[in-house]
Amino acid sequence: MARTREKSEARQRVLETADRLFYAEGVRAVGIDRIIAEAGVAKMSLYKHFPSKDDLILAVLQYREQTVLAFFASAMERHGRRSKDQLRAFFAALKEWFESPGFRGCAFQNAAIELADPDHPATAFVRGHKERFAAFLRGLIEQAVGRAAAKIAPAVHLLVEGAIVTAVVHGSPDAADVACDAAQKLMAGAKDT
Repeated sequence: MARTREKSEARQRVLETADRLFYAEGVRAVGIDRIIAEAGVAKMSLYKHFPSKDDLILAVLQYREQTVLAFFASAMERHGRRSKDQLRAFFAALKEWFESPGFRGCAFQNAAIELADPDHPATAFVRGHKERFAAFLRGLIEQAVGRAAAKIAPAVHLLVEGAIVTAVVHGSPDAADVACDAAQKLMAGAKDT
């Protein structure tokens, strides 16, 4: 039992270390030897859990998706997650993320751009993540405007993705506020039709 826990702990340390380094420096810039050294694991241990760097990249993105979901759930709760205010709570959480130390944009966008391979398993995961994220946003919008959400959800998704890029490029957390205002206008227009 202790050996299983040690293996699990080693795997978790590798995931957390690789996630931190990949996000801060990029998936291509960080080598396996550095991850091994900073995670404090043996090379054989890393390769037992992740046979290749590509496998590790994919696992890190899967891990990050879970941490991102947990962050937004918690942040939205702090920002007043009432049914009619859920989209506003989401944008407040987005701004909180933009203001966090070490913010470097969307890890999923960053990885897809760096990998530049549409057939890479991690790129396929990123596409799936973005589809799941779009569905999450659509759900928030549906609570406010019902079926009209189908018309405006893609535009709100683009507002969010653009706000993320703007926050990185210009160092402006206020991009979340601008996107929120635009989304509210789209929703008000959808209610009128």
